[in-house]
Amino acid sequence: MKALVIIPTYNEAENISNIIDEVLSKDECLEVLVVDDNSPDGTSNIVEKKQENNIRIHLHTRKKKLGLGSAYVEGFKYALKNNFDYIFEMDADFSHNPVVLIEMLKEIQNHDLIIGSRYINGINVVNWPLRRLILSFLASKYVHFITCMPINDPTSGFKCFRKEVLENINLDDILSDGYSFQIEMNYRIWLKKLRIKEIPIVFTDRRSGHSKMSKKIVREAIFIVWKLRFLHLKGKI
Repeated sequence: MKALVIIPTYNEAENISNIIDEVLSKDECLEVLVVDDNSPDGTSNIVEKKQENNIRIHLHTRKKKLGLGSAYVEGFKYALKNNFDYIFEMDADFSHNPVVLIEMLKEIQNHDLIIGSRYINGINVVNWPLRRLILSFLASKYVHFITCMPINDPTSGFKCFRKEVLENINLDDILSDGYSFQIEMNYRIWLKKLRIKEIPIVFTDRRSGHSKMSKKIVREAIFIVWKLRFLHLKGKI
């Protein structure tokens, strides 16, 4: 069994070394791929040094900041090319607890997609401002209303896919790039009637560094759900 944890980065020098160590300590089958958008703080340099002593660490450095969705797509393609059985999405900033990877590995044996959900058992978010918490929670309700997906946390970025799921999605057709990328991937998988399971997680805002959230990302998420719904009604997805 081979499992790849994809970690997109931009200016995560304060976190990247520790998060890699934590992930790799959880199970021998886990490997890490860092997809770095040419971070000016030297994130990729740190990963390169760690690679020298550990073959389970992989690095893909891009020429500039290209966005979350495209980073994951490149990571997915790498995982499929190198025959990984399970593929994880995970943040670099410790907002996702690496301990949950063990539970995800167990649950993915009987499902196609596991989602770490902040909202399946109430609201489990720590250290977020009230405004952002309300925005995120209402966004999940908004997505459910338009798409009808029975997913409590459609924008969660802590996930595990079976490789067969990604093999059956044309990754070059993905429309989204910001947090709406998570919505789109869930929607495409749900439309295929695959087995999706949410498990509860506690999301803790980043230990250090700066959030990548922006108004552009929020706007994209608002409009992409309508586009996805329209394309589905037209039979194009």
